[in-house]
Amino acid sequence: MQRIAVISAHTSPLAPLGYRETGGMNVYVRELSREMGRRGYFIDVFTRRIEPDGPAVIEASTNVRVVHLRAGPEDIEARRQLYAYLRDFENGMLAFQRAEGIAYDVIHSHYWLSGLLGLRLRERWGAPLVNMFHTLGELKRRANGGSNEPATRIEVERRVAKEADLIVSASEHEKRALVEIYGAPAERIAVVPCGVDLARFRPIDKEMARRSLGLNGERMILFVGRTEPLKGLDILLGAAARLDDEPAFRVLVVGGDGNATDELRHLQGLSAELGIADRVSFTGPVGHDVLPLYYNAADVCVVPSYYESFGLVALEAMACGTPVVASRVGGLSVTVRDGETGYLVPHHSPQPFAERVATLLADEGLRQSFGRTASEAASGFGWGNVADAIERIYHDLLASYAAVAAEEP
Repeated sequence: MQRIAVISAHTSPLAPLGYRETGGMNVYVRELSREMGRRGYFIDVFTRRIEPDGPAVIEASTNVRVVHLRAGPEDIEARRQLYAYLRDFENGMLAFQRAEGIAYDVIHSHYWLSGLLGLRLRERWGAPLVNMFHTLGELKRRANGGSNEPATRIEVERRVAKEADLIVSASEHEKRALVEIYGAPAERIAVVPCGVDLARFRPIDKEMARRSLGLNGERMILFVGRTEPLKGLDILLGAAARLDDEPAFRVLVVGGDGNATDELRHLQGLSAELGIADRVSFTGPVGHDVLPLYYNAADVCVVPSYYESFGLVALEAMACGTPVVASRVGGLSVTVRDGETGYLVPHHSPQPFAERVATLLADEGLRQSFGRTASEAASGFGWGNVADAIERIYHDLLASYAAVAAEEP
């Protein structure tokens, strides 16, 4: 059976969610690796060591190992500074492979840093490279709330987009960007939507979920994600300030590292300026096993991001039967079905978000109808479906590599 080298250089699939370096990509790598391991593939996930005394290799699930490699100081900001230590990471992968005496059939990299490593190792190992970017620096640059992405990132993304054997894109929107902005060959891009754990994220009794979280009878508006400008929390707070006092509501922000970061202080200050500080709760990160309680307890989940390549939070909320109000950007424009599973808002301003949220808060029948449709729509996004598509990609790439090898003298 095939061995797959998965590269997730800057963040571990085992890391707790909601912190600065963690999010949907961690879930993707963990869940896809687990599903592929169940199917008999042997998966080694290579990631950066952040705990000096932690184990070097962890048996994460059936046939899946997470291998921690030293690459720079443990306290560096990985997405910004790891580029300087990629050679150390590469040498660590090579040393592990030699010590184990194994050969990898496919390299599957995630994010631009890992994609560059994948290109280097493809030449050494003679294995095809599959890459998934998860986010694209140029699209983040163009988003209103986007950060100033380094030029190095854009350059590396262009190279990986053009040279990888295959790019996995979470949406048609991202595929178009890869072709039109990055010059990637369209025939080497496969659109495979992200997945959701349907056994974990499913509808449960709302009142039971609220009792479990210690919530009262207020209408609950939920945000899940990192507290960074790109996620558009300022829009949500502005929208909440425009809502009527009745019905009573609470905005629950789940995510962030819980420390007094500049962005968290800014958001807390903004809540006070808008006069809604008593209606906004910042819970910090919660365990992935607890998230379904929050989704089920919520009346509406708001995803006001300036940019999302897919929008896993929206899908998780939908799987729990909670309607979503989201920005009409990136993959969200496909994940959320406007007027059926929630609403898509085309403008990044508080007023239209407030109008859509108010409509849902005021109409329980509409919320229930949207919720039922959302749960049904999400049922087609199980990780088994994702693994089916990735398995076909591996099979086709290995077949084409074998054909080329057979033709060479």
